[in-house]
Amino acid sequence: MTTDAAATEASITQTSITQTPMIQTSTIQTTIAPWLSVRESARAVDFYKAAFGATELFRLEDGGSVVARLSLDGAEFWVSDESPEHLNFSPQTLRGSSARIILTVADPDAVFARALAAGASQVYAVVEEHGWRVGRVVDPFGHHWEIGRPV
Repeated sequence: MTTDAAATEASITQTSITQTPMIQTSTIQTTIAPWLSVRESARAVDFYKAAFGATELFRLEDGGSVVARLSLDGAEFWVSDESPEHLNFSPQTLRGSSARIILTVADPDAVFARALAAGASQVYAVVEEHGWRVGRVVDPFGHHWEIGRPV
C-alpha cells in the first residue's frame, strides 16, 4: 500500500470510529403537548380519564406525586403536581390560568356532559357561535377547557 493510500485508509477508519450515529429526524413529528401543573396530580389523572376518556401513556409516581403523559384519541398532554421551586404553578396557586385548552371533538355536547358528570364546572354552555359549536368548563384543578368543533 502506498503512503497516500495508507493515510486515506487511516483517515476513513478514524472518521468511522469517532462519528456519532445520526438520528432519523424525518421520522420525528413536530407536536405541542401542554404540561398541566395541578395540585393532587393522581386525582387529576383520574379526573381526565373520567371526564375525557384519557388513556395513560406514561406514569411516574413518587410519594403520592404523579407525572403522567395522557392521550385523548392521539392528542397528548402531560400532568404533574405544581413545583414552585421550578416556577411551575397550578391555576389554584395563581388564582387563574394563563392559557385555555381547546379540545376539538366530534360530539362536543357529549364530551361536555361527561366532563360535568366527572366534576368539571360549567363556564358557559355548548352553543353555536363564530363558526363553532363550543362550550367551556373549568376542571377541578383550575384549567379551562373549550370543548367544541367547527360547524
